[in-house]
Amino acid sequence: MRALRVVGLHEDGKSIVCEDTERGEKFLLPADERLRAAARGDITRLGQIEIELESQMRPREIQARIRAGETVEQLASSAGIPQQRVERFAYPVLLERARTAELAQDAHPVREDGPDVRTLGEVVAYAFGVRGQDYTTAAWDAWRGDGGKWIVCLHWQTGRSDNRAHWSFAPGAHGGTVTALDDHAADLHDPDVRRSPRTLRPVTEETDDTQAMLDPAWETEPEDATVIEAPLPTQAEAEAAPEAPTDDVPPTPRRKAKKSHPVVPAWEDVLLGVRSQRG
Repeated sequence: MRALRVVGLHEDGKSIVCEDTERGEKFLLPADERLRAAARGDITRLGQIEIELESQMRPREIQARIRAGETVEQLASSAGIPQQRVERFAYPVLLERARTAELAQDAHPVREDGPDVRTLGEVVAYAFGVRGQDYTTAAWDAWRGDGGKWIVCLHWQTGRSDNRAHWSFAPGAHGGTVTALDDHAADLHDPDVRRSPRTLRPVTEETDDTQAMLDPAWETEPEDATVIEAPLPTQAEAEAAPEAPTDDVPPTPRRKAKKSHPVVPAWEDVLLGVRSQRG
């Protein structure tokens, strides 16, 4: 049990602001007759107030609020009555809600072209299977909404996401029908099973890409590579090149081409800026 510290009176003048000293959370405490009696230590008056509150919350009202979707804990806290009293009258209504949730799973989802041939339970189980989720961890519930219609809810978790899907349930022949009330319910009717298709290419001659996959060391020439051209032979080297051999004349031995060395300018040519004419 956490200890709270009284901060002061709320601006409405009807509640007291309390603060959790450890977490810094603030709470509102109604400044009613029970609080005043507890502050005075008047146990007798506290007992009388509890009896008066119990008499004010009639069993029919308790069952109506439970049928509308409240839990036992929520009703006991909001009404300020013992939880045991709420449970005594809420039990048959909770059974009714659970039975309605079971019946709704046998109903048929309504689509644009009419009711689905499959039941809601089958559609949801298929959607969970497609998504790889555990359907056994989902929880069904039902309650009466505004206008007296039954609302069916499916609650499940995906990672840290808390999800709820709602349908409107209309009992009837062949299990009745259910209509999606939110996006989660509509998505469960038509789960997204699209997958990116693989691109298939016909078998053709070996291309550069195929060669690169077969031999990782093989690389094509990059687009920005520098092309180095071989120097063209001079006229003297072309004349000195041997002619192609014929059948009658034996080939003459090829002479090695004289290596050409770069011309080194003289020192005075560099100073005067004159191009050297030396061969």
